[in-house]
Amino acid sequence: MNAAKKVILVMSDALRFDTAVEGMGFLGHLVENKLATLYKIHGELPSMSRPMYETIHTGLPTIEHGVVSNYVVRLSNKPHIFQVVKEAGRVTAAAAYYWISELYQRVPYDPINDREVDDPNATIQHGRFYMRDEYPDEELFLSAATLVRKFQPHYLLVHPMGMDYKGETHGADSSQYRKQATRQDVLLSNLIGEWLQGGYTILVTGDHGINNDKIHGGTTDEVRDVPLYLIEPSLQGKGWTGETVSHLQIAPTILKLMELPIPATMRAQPLV
Repeated sequence: MNAAKKVILVMSDALRFDTAVEGMGFLGHLVENKLATLYKIHGELPSMSRPMYETIHTGLPTIEHGVVSNYVVRLSNKPHIFQVVKEAGRVTAAAAYYWISELYQRVPYDPINDREVDDPNATIQHGRFYMRDEYPDEELFLSAATLVRKFQPHYLLVHPMGMDYKGETHGADSSQYRKQATRQDVLLSNLIGEWLQGGYTILVTGDHGINNDKIHGGTTDEVRDVPLYLIEPSLQGKGWTGETVSHLQIAPTILKLMELPIPATMRAQPLV
C-alpha cells in the first residue's frame, strides 16, 4: 500500500505577489530552475483575513460560506480541508493565528485551554495558536517544524502574521515589509528540504496583499494579487507559469494532492 500523501500549506498573511517575487530568493531559485511552480492568484473579495481563511479552506466565495468580514466569529459550517482530512482518518495540525482555531476548532477561543491542543478527536488534532499580530515568525515556523517532527501530520497549516503586521504598521512600500518577505524566505529555506524528504508537498500563498496606505480590504491589485508556489517532493515543477488562478482552487488542489475526495461544494478545478 502506498503511503498517504501529505501537504503543508504556508499561508503567509498579507504576502503580496510582487513582494514575494522580488524578495523571496530561495523560492525564486526553485522557480527559476523549474524545481517548483509559481502561479499568480487574483484573490477573492473582500481582501480581508477571516473571509479569505475560510475561502482558502472551503473553496467557496465569501457570499456562499458566509464569513463576510473579520467580525463574523463562528465555526465554519461548510466542508473544509481539516474536516475532510480528519474524516479520512488522517492527522491534522496547524501553527496559526487564533482565528483559525475559531473557524475550525471551537469558539470562543480560550487563550489557555486552546493555545496548545493535542487531541485525536479535535478537528485540528495538533494545534499551536497565537494571539498577538506581532508574534515572531521565527517562533511560528519553529512550532510548525516541531509539529512535523513529533506528529508527521498529513495536513499542516503554517500561518505566519509577520507580513500583515509589518504592512499594517509601515505600508507595503517600506523596507520593513520587504525585509519580512526575505526573512520568511530564509526561514522556509531551512525547513523545505526536510519537509520534502518527509514526503510533503508544500504550497506557499497569501490570503490577501496590502497597499502603501497600510490597509487592505478593497479591490485593487495591490490587495488582491498573491503568489502560489507549489513544491513537490520530486522537485519537478513548471517554473513561472504566467497563469493567474483563484483562491477557490487551493482547497480542491490540496485534497487532490492528498488523494482524498473533493466535496461537491468545492467546484473550482484543481491545479494538479
